[in-house]
Amino acid sequence: MDPARLPEEIAKRQELKAKLEAARQQLEERHRQEFAAEVAQYEKKKEKWENNDRRGHEPKAPASSGPDPKSQSNLTDSDSRIMRKSKNEAFAQAYNAQLAVDADGSQLVLGASVSQISADNNELKPMVEAVSQNLGQKPQAVLADRGYINGPSIEQIQAQGIEAYVALSAEAYERRPYDLRSAEKRRENPRQYSAPVLVAMEQKLRTPEGRRRYLRRQASIEPVVGIIKRVLGFEQFSLRGLQKVTLEWNLVCVAYNLKRLHKLLNPPKQKPKAPKASQPMLAPVGKLLSQLFSHYCLAFQ
Repeated sequence: MDPARLPEEIAKRQELKAKLEAARQQLEERHRQEFAAEVAQYEKKKEKWENNDRRGHEPKAPASSGPDPKSQSNLTDSDSRIMRKSKNEAFAQAYNAQLAVDADGSQLVLGASVSQISADNNELKPMVEAVSQNLGQKPQAVLADRGYINGPSIEQIQAQGIEAYVALSAEAYERRPYDLRSAEKRRENPRQYSAPVLVAMEQKLRTPEGRRRYLRRQASIEPVVGIIKRVLGFEQFSLRGLQKVTLEWNLVCVAYNLKRLHKLLNPPKQKPKAPKASQPMLAPVGKLLSQLFSHYCLAFQ
């Protein structure tokens, strides 16, 4: 045994203490960055308030009293954050992976990024800019679910000549034909928005053309996510750190694009259909029962 070497039990304690000290410094640095962003936002609001003849309430200056006592830092991957997919999911140490897919038929991944924030409402504009840079031209339209609701971002995107279709409610435009639930248990009543851009978005999505175009989102992005998870077998990141995780996510998207391109360039050959055999005429009672059974299945699908 080396007398100059610390015992294993004490060495582990010293290592853990060093990790905790590094985590404390990271939390303090993160707080300084967040506070600097709050100060910059406050200065913009105050300048706008003063230019508007000081109408309305004066913006409140942010106060800093150090990091929040509940702030946490993961000792394994300090860049990851505690997130959950929805209210029905458990919390986990994770990243927020973003995808932009071509909805015009190819289903190729046109843009990908990784965020440390669980909310998606600030990711729409950066993803549109990334796709425009990758392709060298702006997309004609953008389809996004309700998680990307952000009035200023939608206004900036549409000011560039890009038509945006962003859902304002999860079930507002997919009402059930037959609903036996009581009124208090229904969730179809959408939230009422007052911002002009969101009111115009709601009216646009209620039109047949708006609904038709928005429904293409589910048929374009959801299969891509399913193929990446189930076919490629990618369900969690293997690397640590935001930079490495971003590289890993980009590599997964490249692998998917190669697979998709191979299928587009080599479409499967369709087998000739066998001639249908003639069916005997149904009795009037049997025909009536078949119609009733068909209507029943369609009503409750």
